[in-house]
Amino acid sequence: MMDISAVQAQNTLADIDLCCELAAEHGCAAVFCLPAHVPYMRKRLEAMGIKAPMASVAGFPGGSETPRIKAATARELVELGCDEVDMVNNITWLKSGDKAAYVDDVAGVVAAAGGRPVKVILECHWLTEDEMVRACEWCVEAGAAWVKTGTGWTPTGATVERVALMARTVAGRCQVKAAGGVRTLASLQALYDAGARRFGLGVNSARTILAEVK
Repeated sequence: MMDISAVQAQNTLADIDLCCELAAEHGCAAVFCLPAHVPYMRKRLEAMGIKAPMASVAGFPGGSETPRIKAATARELVELGCDEVDMVNNITWLKSGDKAAYVDDVAGVVAAAGGRPVKVILECHWLTEDEMVRACEWCVEAGAAWVKTGTGWTPTGATVERVALMARTVAGRCQVKAAGGVRTLASLQALYDAGARRFGLGVNSARTILAEVK
């Protein structure tokens, strides 16, 4: 259930190497890097003989690219071999109640992904509870496979309360991914109990948690 990522601005190619190694050793759900580095990650996985699913991000981390650009990014990621796409929602449209623009933004990426799972990053740090509920409902309507708590670029991300609210709202119509600040096995287990079924872990946090599991 772990997505291991190197998607921070300061991450290096060595961090991507470590993502691949951890995924190989532990059988993780997917390995993530920023779009420009997907070709490198694919070569590393192939060289290591690893078949871990590859994934990357669209509209990351701010979410304010035009829908056309987000969809184009998703299409290119698919062409590069990605199996999943995590996109950042447009927080301005969400907060202003512009449902049509918001849903079209998400649906465009879903269409571009061609049946591959799309996870919509809500960036809950900036949202009220009502806005989180609204985002979940609109993401379900747009065809998203997952809703996700955060990018990991904000002061807070996944909390038990946020995950539980999202899980109650989607009610099985899509799934919930917890990401942002998940750094211990205990926190991961608490988020699982709250309803998360995928966990976005920065490479260093993943290494720590996996060592604890082992």
